[in-house]
Amino acid sequence: MTSLRPALLAASLLASSLLALGIATAPLAKAAEQQPAARAFKLGAFNLVALHDAQFILPNDGKVFGVGVGPAAVTQVLDAVGAPTANITLSVDALLVKTGQQVVLIDTGVGGALQGSLKLAKVKPEAVTDILITHAHPDHVGGLVKNGQLAFPNAKIRMASAEWPWLQSQEKMADLVKVITPQVETFEPGAEVVPGITSVDLKGHTPGHAGYEIVSGKNRLLDFGDTAHSSIVSLAKPTWHISFDNDADLGEQNRVEELKKLAKSQETIFAPHFPFPGVGKIEPQGDHFFWKPTLSAQ
Repeated sequence: MTSLRPALLAASLLASSLLALGIATAPLAKAAEQQPAARAFKLGAFNLVALHDAQFILPNDGKVFGVGVGPAAVTQVLDAVGAPTANITLSVDALLVKTGQQVVLIDTGVGGALQGSLKLAKVKPEAVTDILITHAHPDHVGGLVKNGQLAFPNAKIRMASAEWPWLQSQEKMADLVKVITPQVETFEPGAEVVPGITSVDLKGHTPGHAGYEIVSGKNRLLDFGDTAHSSIVSLAKPTWHISFDNDADLGEQNRVEELKKLAKSQETIFAPHFPFPGVGKIEPQGDHFFWKPTLSAQ
């Protein structure tokens, strides 16, 4: 039983995370799936590592994807590409950026396998200098705290100025807020938060939802946070509302605009909920899009 405890804890955290997002469906987090993984790659002079934290397995019941159109419509989208139709699996991943001067972690997952993934990347929690939060949903900030203490004791925690008061207003996050408050610094949209990484305002998902543009020389990568969740459904039907968005209409508008821009520019992106390692490009396909991974999981 002892060896199962970390995985079971991760499953419990995932379930709690979904409940905090207002999703009261059956147990959705499978303990066996919370396995550490790290995939290193280069961006110019920067060293990046995609880090796996957990997975959500969501039933195709119309409560998250296909809101207003129903499970049958979602089934058609999934079936068209040969994907399972009963459930939709979302990865929960974070991105490590080593600039040479700083060790930056973008998001912290729910606190599942992240620490194990960092160990695979040979990075100690104490070495992380900056944590950039895309938004304050539990599956992006849950890993900030471990056993009631800062999981990354030497890191500044940075988030958009509109996101911090919103996080503070969430009653279920009060314990986390108390622990992280001394380390939090806020920024305005468009600010360069650390050298080589600039925030991008991505409206609709939460009040201060931000992406991060990472630039080294002529090389660019955008961590676009929760602009899109499913690498299949969100790209095939970007105008469909998703229950995770605080402002569904604004979230849809942002999703469509960003996907169009990324399909045109062919900029590499990191998508924390796409299949690990979540690095690739958005490709146009008629009036919608599809995902082209450019980095394998191994």
